[in-house]
Amino acid sequence: MGDIDDALERADREGFTREPPRTLQARINFLIGKLKTTRAVAQELGVTQRSVERYRTGERKHPPGDIVARIDAAVRSRWQPQVRKRRRKQAASTTGITVETRARFGYSAPIGTTDDGRMRRLTVHLPPAYADRLFDAQQQGAGDHRMREIVAEGLQEIYFRDGGRRAEHLEVAFTDIDYFDVSF
Repeated sequence: MGDIDDALERADREGFTREPPRTLQARINFLIGKLKTTRAVAQELGVTQRSVERYRTGERKHPPGDIVARIDAAVRSRWQPQVRKRRRKQAASTTGITVETRARFGYSAPIGTTDDGRMRRLTVHLPPAYADRLFDAQQQGAGDHRMREIVAEGLQEIYFRDGGRRAEHLEVAFTDIDYFDVSF
């Protein structure tokens, strides 16, 4: 996973209206409710069916750390899908997304201007069209490079070109990301 994909997942989690189950038993029971069988849960988590049964009954209460992380990821990916879907749809159709980043921005610009890249910290609200493209790319399994291109296009148009009011021929390169965060 890349920076942008992780940021979108974080933004999704922030939208939960209720916290996911906390205890191991509750998480396993939730997964069994979603996947229907202990065998399916075991396959999802990469453990034996007997291990899942032990977690469910409380016979085993402390799985190894990597299995705890897999359980957490499986629960969070299935938690409140309608809430997540509604928030994404709203961002893609009406509200847009807010991107906060610190990265190196380089340019290809007309002669007489500087094209030296430099680190900038930006917080920019991108319109719904860019949110829609970003969500579609993520859903189609696009790589981090493609998602960076979409964000760079949005930043180029909204921040650097000011919606077409300036820097008409400016092309922006978005590299060396220090951090990246998205909210919607």
